[in-house]
Amino acid sequence: MNHPVETYRGEHYFQNNQLLYINRAAESIMSPYHDHDFLECAYIAEGSGYHHIGDQVHKVRKGQVFFIPIGTPHVFRPVIASKTNNPLSVFNCVFSPMLLHKLAAFASDYRSVQFIVDMEGGRCSYYSCMDSNDQYEKLFLAMHREFELPRTGSADYLHLLLLQLLITLQRCMEESSPAPAPKQHAFTMILNDIDQHYSQELTLAKLAAASGWSERHLQRLFQQYTKQSFHRYLQNVRVQKSQALLRGSMLKINTIAEMVGYKDIHSFNSLFKRCTGMPPSVYRKESTTAGSPGR
Repeated sequence: MNHPVETYRGEHYFQNNQLLYINRAAESIMSPYHDHDFLECAYIAEGSGYHHIGDQVHKVRKGQVFFIPIGTPHVFRPVIASKTNNPLSVFNCVFSPMLLHKLAAFASDYRSVQFIVDMEGGRCSYYSCMDSNDQYEKLFLAMHREFELPRTGSADYLHLLLLQLLITLQRCMEESSPAPAPKQHAFTMILNDIDQHYSQELTLAKLAAASGWSERHLQRLFQQYTKQSFHRYLQNVRVQKSQALLRGSMLKINTIAEMVGYKDIHSFNSLFKRCTGMPPSVYRKESTTAGSPGR
Protein backbone atom coordinates (compact mmCIF):
# COMPACT_ATOMS: atom_id res chain seq x y z
CA MET A 1 0.00 0.00 0.00
CA ASN A 2 1.43 3.37 -1.03
CA HIS A 3 1.31 6.29 1.41
CA PRO A 4 2.03 9.94 0.63
CA VAL A 5 5.27 10.68 2.46
CA GLU A 6 6.36 14.02 3.89
CA THR A 7 10.05 14.64 4.53
CA TYR A 8 11.06 16.29 7.79
CA ARG A 9 14.29 18.29 7.58
CA GLY A 10 16.80 18.72 10.37
CA GLU A 11 17.18 22.44 9.66
CA HIS A 12 13.67 22.90 11.06
CA TYR A 13 14.62 21.31 14.42
CA PHE A 14 18.31 22.05 14.94
CA GLN A 15 18.72 25.58 16.25
CA ASN A 16 21.72 27.54 17.56
CA ASN A 17 24.22 25.02 16.17
CA GLN A 18 22.65 22.30 18.31
CA LEU A 19 22.60 19.10 16.26
CA LEU A 20 19.91 17.35 18.27
CA TYR A 21 16.35 18.01 19.36
CA ILE A 22 14.24 16.31 22.04
CA ASN A 23 10.52 16.62 22.66
CA ARG A 24 7.58 14.79 24.17
CA ALA A 25 4.55 14.81 21.89
CA ALA A 26 0.98 13.49 22.09
CA GLU A 27 0.57 11.68 18.78
CA SER A 28 -2.50 12.35 16.65
CA ILE A 29 -4.54 10.08 14.45
CA MET A 30 -3.85 12.70 11.75
CA SER A 31 -0.05 12.67 12.18
CA PRO A 32 1.47 12.52 8.68
CA TYR A 33 3.36 9.54 7.35
CA HIS A 34 6.90 10.85 6.99
CA ASP A 35 10.62 10.20 6.65
CA HIS A 36 13.49 12.46 7.71
CA ASP A 37 17.06 13.45 6.87
CA PHE A 38 18.18 12.85 10.48
CA LEU A 39 18.28 9.86 12.82
CA GLU A 40 15.67 9.25 15.50
CA CYS A 41 15.38 7.36 18.77
CA ALA A 42 11.84 7.27 20.17
CA TYR A 43 10.39 6.03 23.45
CA ILE A 44 6.71 5.35 24.18
CA ALA A 45 6.21 7.40 27.35
CA GLU A 46 2.49 6.78 27.83
CA GLY A 47 -0.38 4.84 26.36
CA SER A 48 -0.59 2.53 23.38
CA GLY A 49 -1.19 2.72 19.68
CA TYR A 50 0.35 1.72 16.38
CA HIS A 51 3.63 2.23 14.57
CA HIS A 52 3.23 2.37 10.80
CA ILE A 53 6.66 1.71 9.27
CA GLY A 54 7.24 0.83 5.65
CA ASP A 55 4.37 -1.44 4.67
CA GLN A 56 3.94 -2.86 8.17
CA VAL A 57 1.86 -1.88 11.20
CA HIS A 58 2.89 -2.89 14.73
CA LYS A 59 1.11 -2.42 18.05
CA VAL A 60 3.13 -0.31 20.49
CA ARG A 61 2.83 0.42 24.22
CA LYS A 62 4.59 2.24 27.02
CA GLY A 63 8.20 1.19 27.45
CA GLN A 64 9.05 0.41 23.83
CA VAL A 65 12.16 1.94 22.29
CA PHE A 66 12.78 2.53 18.59
CA PHE A 67 15.70 3.47 16.37
CA ILE A 68 14.58 4.87 13.01
CA PRO A 69 17.29 5.44 10.36
CA ILE A 70 17.42 8.25 7.82
CA GLY A 71 14.89 7.89 5.00
CA THR A 72 12.70 5.28 6.73
CA PRO A 73 9.01 6.28 6.35
CA HIS A 74 6.96 5.82 9.50
CA VAL A 75 4.44 7.38 11.89
CA PHE A 76 3.14 6.70 15.41
CA ARG A 77 -0.64 6.92 15.82
CA PRO A 78 -2.95 6.37 18.81
CA VAL A 79 -5.69 3.78 18.93
CA ILE A 80 -8.41 6.45 18.85
CA ALA A 81 -8.51 10.14 17.94
CA SER A 82 -9.00 11.38 21.53
CA LYS A 83 -5.88 12.69 23.28
CA THR A 84 -7.49 12.30 26.71
CA ASN A 85 -8.77 8.73 26.37
CA ASN A 86 -5.92 6.25 25.79
CA PRO A 87 -3.37 8.85 24.63
CA LEU A 88 -0.13 7.94 22.90
CA SER A 89 2.76 10.10 24.11
CA VAL A 90 6.22 9.69 22.65
CA PHE A 91 9.66 11.04 23.52
CA ASN A 92 11.48 11.85 20.29
CA CYS A 93 15.25 12.32 20.25
CA VAL A 94 16.39 13.33 16.76
CA PHE A 95 20.00 14.03 15.86
CA SER A 96 22.19 14.81 12.89
CA PRO A 97 24.70 12.28 11.53
CA MET A 98 27.27 15.09 11.91
CA LEU A 99 26.82 14.82 15.68
CA LEU A 100 27.64 11.11 15.50
CA HIS A 101 30.99 12.03 13.97
CA LYS A 102 31.75 14.05 17.12
CA LEU A 103 30.59 11.27 19.43
CA ALA A 104 32.71 8.67 17.61
CA ALA A 105 35.77 10.86 18.15
CA PHE A 106 34.98 11.03 21.87
CA ALA A 107 34.26 7.31 22.42
CA SER A 108 37.17 4.98 23.20
CA ASP A 109 35.72 1.46 23.09
CA TYR A 110 36.34 0.01 19.63
CA ARG A 111 32.97 -1.73 19.33
CA SER A 112 31.10 1.40 20.40
CA VAL A 113 33.07 3.54 17.96
CA GLN A 114 32.30 1.10 15.16
CA PHE A 115 28.62 1.06 16.08
CA ILE A 116 28.42 4.88 15.96
CA VAL A 117 30.36 4.98 12.68
CA ASP A 118 28.01 2.37 11.18
CA MET A 119 25.03 4.41 12.35
CA GLU A 120 26.50 7.56 10.83
CA GLY A 121 27.08 5.74 7.55
CA GLY A 122 23.53 4.40 7.37
CA ARG A 123 24.52 0.80 8.10
CA CYS A 124 22.25 0.37 11.14
CA SER A 125 18.76 -0.81 10.33
CA TYR A 126 15.46 -0.15 12.09
CA TYR A 127 15.36 -1.66 15.58
CA SER A 128 12.94 -1.83 18.51
CA CYS A 129 12.99 -3.37 21.98
CA MET A 130 11.29 -3.16 25.37
CA ASP A 131 12.72 -1.14 28.25
CA SER A 132 13.11 -4.03 30.68
CA ASN A 133 14.51 -2.11 33.68
CA ASP A 134 13.54 1.54 33.09
CA GLN A 135 17.02 2.48 31.86
CA TYR A 136 15.70 4.07 28.66
CA GLU A 137 12.93 5.95 30.43
CA LYS A 138 15.45 7.52 32.82
CA LEU A 139 17.67 8.55 29.90
CA PHE A 140 14.84 10.11 27.91
CA LEU A 141 13.54 11.94 30.98
CA ALA A 142 17.02 13.32 31.70
CA MET A 143 17.55 14.37 28.08
CA HIS A 144 14.17 16.05 27.81
CA ARG A 145 14.65 17.96 31.06
CA GLU A 146 18.14 19.09 30.06
CA PHE A 147 16.89 20.20 26.64
CA GLU A 148 13.91 22.13 27.96
CA LEU A 149 15.69 23.60 31.00
CA PRO A 150 19.25 24.25 29.81
CA ARG A 151 21.96 25.15 32.29
CA THR A 152 25.72 25.64 32.18
CA GLY A 153 27.24 22.88 30.05
CA SER A 154 23.87 21.58 28.80
CA ALA A 155 25.08 21.02 25.23
CA ASP A 156 27.96 18.80 26.38
CA TYR A 157 25.75 17.05 28.92
CA LEU A 158 23.17 16.26 26.23
CA HIS A 159 25.90 14.82 24.01
CA LEU A 160 27.02 12.56 26.85
CA LEU A 161 23.44 11.44 27.48
CA LEU A 162 23.01 10.70 23.77
CA LEU A 163 26.23 8.67 23.79
CA GLN A 164 24.90 6.74 26.79
CA LEU A 165 21.63 6.16 24.93
CA LEU A 166 23.44 4.84 21.86
CA ILE A 167 25.68 2.52 23.89
CA THR A 168 22.61 1.20 25.73
CA LEU A 169 20.96 0.60 22.35
CA GLN A 170 24.09 -1.18 21.11
CA ARG A 171 24.11 -3.45 24.15
CA CYS A 172 20.45 -4.36 23.63
CA MET A 173 21.14 -5.21 19.99
CA GLU A 174 24.08 -7.41 20.97
CA GLU A 175 22.15 -9.12 23.76
CA SER A 176 19.28 -9.95 21.40
CA SER A 177 21.65 -11.72 19.00
CA PRO A 178 21.62 -15.55 18.99
CA ALA A 179 25.22 -15.74 20.28
CA PRO A 180 25.52 -17.26 23.78
CA ALA A 181 25.58 -14.66 26.54
CA PRO A 182 28.86 -14.24 28.44
CA LYS A 183 28.93 -14.78 32.20
CA GLN A 184 29.02 -11.03 32.87
CA HIS A 185 25.85 -10.43 30.88
CA ALA A 186 24.01 -13.29 32.60
CA PHE A 187 24.95 -11.88 36.00
CA THR A 188 23.89 -8.38 34.90
CA MET A 189 20.45 -9.80 34.15
CA ILE A 190 20.28 -11.07 37.74
CA LEU A 191 21.13 -7.60 39.04
CA ASN A 192 18.42 -6.16 36.79
CA ASP A 193 15.92 -8.64 38.23
CA ILE A 194 16.82 -7.57 41.75
CA ASP A 195 16.42 -3.92 40.79
CA GLN A 196 12.93 -4.66 39.45
CA HIS A 197 11.70 -7.08 42.14
CA TYR A 198 13.52 -5.86 45.26
CA SER A 199 10.25 -5.63 47.23
CA GLN A 200 9.53 -9.34 46.79
CA GLU A 201 10.86 -12.22 48.87
CA LEU A 202 14.17 -12.73 47.08
CA THR A 203 16.57 -15.44 48.21
CA LEU A 204 19.88 -16.68 46.90
CA ALA A 205 18.29 -20.11 46.43
CA LYS A 206 15.58 -18.69 44.15
CA LEU A 207 18.07 -16.71 42.06
CA ALA A 208 20.36 -19.71 41.80
CA ALA A 209 17.50 -21.93 40.60
CA ALA A 210 16.47 -19.33 38.00
CA SER A 211 20.02 -18.81 36.73
CA GLY A 212 21.14 -22.42 36.69
CA TRP A 213 24.14 -21.63 38.90
CA SER A 214 24.73 -23.11 42.33
CA GLU A 215 24.16 -20.90 45.37
CA ARG A 216 27.86 -21.07 46.17
CA HIS A 217 28.88 -19.99 42.66
CA LEU A 218 26.30 -17.20 42.60
CA GLN A 219 27.56 -15.92 45.94
CA ARG A 220 31.09 -15.86 44.49
CA LEU A 221 29.81 -13.79 41.55
CA PHE A 222 28.26 -11.27 43.92
CA GLN A 223 31.57 -10.94 45.74
CA GLN A 224 33.49 -10.68 42.46
CA TYR A 225 31.31 -8.10 40.71
CA THR A 226 29.65 -6.12 43.52
CA LYS A 227 32.20 -6.66 46.32
CA GLN A 228 29.25 -7.53 48.56
CA SER A 229 27.35 -10.63 49.58
CA PHE A 230 23.96 -11.19 47.98
CA HIS A 231 22.22 -10.32 51.24
CA ARG A 232 24.14 -7.05 51.68
CA TYR A 233 23.60 -6.10 48.02
CA LEU A 234 19.83 -6.60 48.33
CA GLN A 235 19.74 -4.58 51.55
CA ASN A 236 21.55 -1.66 49.90
CA VAL A 237 19.20 -1.71 46.89
CA ARG A 238 16.20 -1.57 49.22
CA VAL A 239 17.69 1.29 51.24
CA GLN A 240 18.44 3.24 48.04
CA LYS A 241 14.83 2.79 46.88
CA SER A 242 13.54 3.88 50.28
CA GLN A 243 15.75 6.99 50.18
CA ALA A 244 14.11 8.02 46.91
CA LEU A 245 10.65 7.51 48.42
CA LEU A 246 11.56 9.48 51.54
CA ARG A 247 12.81 12.39 49.41
CA GLY A 248 10.03 12.34 46.85
CA SER A 249 6.86 11.46 48.76
CA MET A 250 5.01 12.07 52.01
CA LEU A 251 4.27 8.39 52.55
CA LYS A 252 4.53 7.13 56.10
CA ILE A 253 7.82 5.46 56.95
CA ASN A 254 6.17 2.13 57.79
CA THR A 255 4.44 2.22 54.36
CA ILE A 256 7.79 2.85 52.65
CA ALA A 257 9.33 0.00 54.63
CA GLU A 258 6.67 -2.40 53.31
CA MET A 259 7.08 -1.06 49.76
CA VAL A 260 10.76 -1.96 49.75
CA GLY A 261 10.28 -5.40 51.29
CA TYR A 262 10.28 -5.00 55.09
CA LYS A 263 7.20 -5.76 57.17
CA ASP A 264 9.01 -5.15 60.46
CA ILE A 265 9.51 -1.39 60.88
CA HIS A 266 12.15 -1.90 63.58
CA SER A 267 14.30 -4.04 61.27
CA PHE A 268 13.93 -1.43 58.54
CA ASN A 269 14.87 1.45 60.83
CA SER A 270 17.93 -0.43 62.09
CA LEU A 271 19.05 -1.33 58.56
CA PHE A 272 18.48 2.20 57.26
CA LYS A 273 20.53 3.74 60.07
CA ARG A 274 23.35 1.25 59.53
CA CYS A 275 23.53 2.06 55.82
CA THR A 276 23.04 5.84 55.96
CA GLY A 277 24.16 6.81 59.46
CA MET A 278 20.75 8.22 60.46
CA PRO A 279 17.15 7.04 61.01
CA PRO A 280 14.66 7.42 58.13
CA SER A 281 12.85 10.31 59.88
CA VAL A 282 16.08 12.32 60.20
CA TYR A 283 17.06 11.54 56.61
CA ARG A 284 13.70 12.83 55.37
CA LYS A 285 13.97 16.00 57.45
CA GLU A 286 17.52 16.74 56.30
CA SER A 287 16.70 16.00 52.65
CA THR A 288 13.71 18.36 52.78
CA THR A 289 15.78 21.10 54.41
CA ALA A 290 18.65 20.71 51.94
CA GLY A 291 16.27 21.05 48.99
CA SER A 292 14.51 24.17 50.25
CA PRO A 293 15.28 27.67 48.81
CA GLY A 294 18.12 29.57 50.36
CA ARG A 295 20.25 26.53 51.17
